[in-house]
Amino acid sequence: MGVGGIGIWQLLIILLIVVMLFGTKKLRNIGGDLGGALKGFKNAMKDDNTEKEEEESADESSSEPAVESEETAEVAESKGKAE
Repeated sequence: MGVGGIGIWQLLIILLIVVMLFGTKKLRNIGGDLGGALKGFKNAMKDDNTEKEEEESADESSSEPAVESEETAEVAESKGKAE
């Protein structure tokens, strides 16, 4: 074992002390709360990414008609010049 490293036996002793201090029921509650918080965080991140993708697609779709109208104006001008 290296200097400053924590071995498996030290981890087991720490775990035993924590279980003795808090009890298994309280540790289960803490674990459930922590799991619920992580799940909520993941859902919030997914929702945020979905909103960004929707905004980007809305920006792209709103810029497309502007390009089409510019092309239409150029075609109309060229037809006017041709006549």
